[in-house]
Amino acid sequence: MDRRKTLKALVVGTVSTGVIIESCKTGDKKLEDAATKPPTSDINRMAEEEEHYKSVMAQKTFFTADEMATITILGDIIIPKDAVSGSASDAKVPEFIEFIVKDMPEHQIPMRGGLRWLDLQCLNNYGKPFKDCSKQQQIEMVDQIAYPKKAKPEMSQGVSFFNLMRNLTATGFYTSEIGVKDVGYMGNVPNKWNGVPDDVLKQYGFAYTEKEMKECASY
Repeated sequence: MDRRKTLKALVVGTVSTGVIIESCKTGDKKLEDAATKPPTSDINRMAEEEEHYKSVMAQKTFFTADEMATITILGDIIIPKDAVSGSASDAKVPEFIEFIVKDMPEHQIPMRGGLRWLDLQCLNNYGKPFKDCSKQQQIEMVDQIAYPKKAKPEMSQGVSFFNLMRNLTATGFYTSEIGVKDVGYMGNVPNKWNGVPDDVLKQYGFAYTEKEMKECASY
């Protein structure tokens, strides 16, 4: 399965809409090095938005170094680097997630609890935490929680965590500069209109005069 295409469909559709709407309330889309850099911004925000952004950035780092390492690995499993664009970590998704859990504290317990659940499962199965497992072991673990309809009942907590992780990753990636380019979004750009197409004009029995073509529908 092409995970990038699937996630792109989810983001431009409805699955991640709730997360996107909530995460956009600060007006920030880049969130560069949210966990480590001081509050700096070149985005043109309203005064209250800028103040909120700075207050969130000034908060103490939430995730530990080990948790951030796990988030980075999971993000790159969900959206790996390919020939089109960079990975989730290239798009600063881990930093985005760090920002979001501080801006939206309701995600803190589900995220931290899910990360600990994941490590416990890996310790029981492989004798080491998720970040220290081999790539094959990491994929084996993810495959058990990435597909809700196929997951075993005892994996329900992991499924809930991975759903949240996937939504946050997709939101962070596709609101970054890398992600926007990956989607192919061009924004508002000037276009060119050469008048009503000939077949439509003929259908309704109309035609441009030579003057109209020269002055109004020609560039």
